[in-house]
Amino acid sequence: MPSRPAGALDRVELTVPGADRALLDRLRAASLVLAAERENTTDSQTVFAAARADYARLIGALYAEGYYSGVIRIRIDGREAAEIAPLDTPGSIGVVSIEVTPGPIFRFEKARMKPYARGTRLPPAYGDTKPAYSTAIVDAADAGVEGWRAIGHAKARVMGQSIVADHGAATIASEILLAPGPQLRFGQLRVSGYERMRLERILKIAGFPAGETFDPAKLDKVATRLRRAGVFRTVAVTEAETIGHGDTLDVELVLDEEKLRRFGFGAEVSNSEGLNLSGYWLHRNLFGGAERLRVDGAFERIGGQSGSIDYSLGVRIDRPATPVTDATAFVEARASREDVLDQTVERVALAFGLSREFGDHVSAQAGIGYLAERVSDVGGSTDYRVLTVPVALTWDSRDNLLDAHRGFYLRTDLTPFLGYASAGSGAQVKADARLYRAFGADDRFVLAGRFQLGTNIGPRLPETPASFRFWSGGGGTVRGQPYQSLGVPLARSALLSVQTGGMSFAAASAELRAAITDRIGAAAFYDAGFVGIDELFGGTGQWHAGAGIGLRYNTGIGPIRVDVAVPVSGPTGDGVQIYVGIGQAF
Repeated sequence: MPSRPAGALDRVELTVPGADRALLDRLRAASLVLAAERENTTDSQTVFAAARADYARLIGALYAEGYYSGVIRIRIDGREAAEIAPLDTPGSIGVVSIEVTPGPIFRFEKARMKPYARGTRLPPAYGDTKPAYSTAIVDAADAGVEGWRAIGHAKARVMGQSIVADHGAATIASEILLAPGPQLRFGQLRVSGYERMRLERILKIAGFPAGETFDPAKLDKVATRLRRAGVFRTVAVTEAETIGHGDTLDVELVLDEEKLRRFGFGAEVSNSEGLNLSGYWLHRNLFGGAERLRVDGAFERIGGQSGSIDYSLGVRIDRPATPVTDATAFVEARASREDVLDQTVERVALAFGLSREFGDHVSAQAGIGYLAERVSDVGGSTDYRVLTVPVALTWDSRDNLLDAHRGFYLRTDLTPFLGYASAGSGAQVKADARLYRAFGADDRFVLAGRFQLGTNIGPRLPETPASFRFWSGGGGTVRGQPYQSLGVPLARSALLSVQTGGMSFAAASAELRAAITDRIGAAAFYDAGFVGIDELFGGTGQWHAGAGIGLRYNTGIGPIRVDVAVPVSGPTGDGVQIYVGIGQAF
């Protein structure tokens, strides 16, 4: 074992008689001497400077926990650190002893603020008879200022405060005085830092509310819209220091554009589906108005049990702030081929639509599309031509899209369609609901649930394009069962039937996730799926289910996932399935 260098710190002692865990943890976190010991930075000059600074830091920690009559003694080899002259640094330091006597916890005799803006929400900790945490006073002052800013008083500030401690009664009388200033309106938006973007498009995307009453939430929305456009590396919004003519407030917008082009790729593998490869190429600013061009492709089931390779190729252009600020217009074309059960499906799809954001969590999308599809099997080929009018509504409150701990996700889709050739007419309805609940110490456990529903209304099964039919099995529905292995029989003649997708679908998944360390996690899950032969879950149908366990490695962006699952019930699977991917299964 290596010996310590001469003059190095031997140990640090911290004693806090009667302290609870919260106070002890805060004092430890505040102490620079303890931090120096943890980091093995123990030369005498550094330790001496840290000890002298610790008086103020520990007093602040006591105030934060409501202790205002504390006594602090810091001794360096028996000498009080405060009594050692700053230029008389000890040549060596062996023991630093920190003794903190907290005294009684103080409570608010009164907790006041004036003037008080309507709608201000003061922190619950700032109230009469509550423990007098100094952090509660700071939070209350911040809340008071934000309350005035929320109704247009952009230059509201703390004008003063009165904090009186009664040591005999162990109480604090606190009064915060605010200066609201005048109510202001938004003035001009001054933009700098853009190179390839056209200014008129920046202003259209930003939706700056010039002339309206100042509202910090509207200013945040301006920044969010610009970041969401995907063109800018940084978006900085700064309020002017001075009030302009007519009680207006100008805003400075400084932008830094991203590189024009980007590409990416992904891979996922399972022992039954084989290797799935995907990639994309992206142009962020095609015509100088934040038009986003994306070309993507995927090749799936390479080396899988089916023996065939599926592909998908597509191109899409999105244009934000079209026709209005919070809407995005898009046009898309896609071609694909896939083998599903007994059938091969080749399709070409064209679509045009609009998406719209409603606040931070709700979005909607509507459009019009055209689908041309050929379905081939041993009984021959069938051509479908369909005109669609898809509408979708999404409510997403998840705290993290790749690794949610709290919140929910709900998406509903309604797609009326008009059929030509062999296709009938009707509508498809789908819903996908996900719920997340964290619990346990430091939220180390997460219970996640998912429920999916879908049905077609109107046409018979032979008249329904394959793109509108439902299958079950695989990573997106039932792990442990082969990919899209559960369908329904379709009669192709009096003596011949093939397996195809059904008219109705339901699936449920439950997963318990646990953090073992900061990087490593584990999961246990159970999935079940149903496919029915008729609309609205009528007629016959079958269930199957799978269950398994998994490991997660937290990359800081999202977890790398490895799941091992086996079939539990149903006619479609009899072996172990392995899934590897990025992000949680749902």
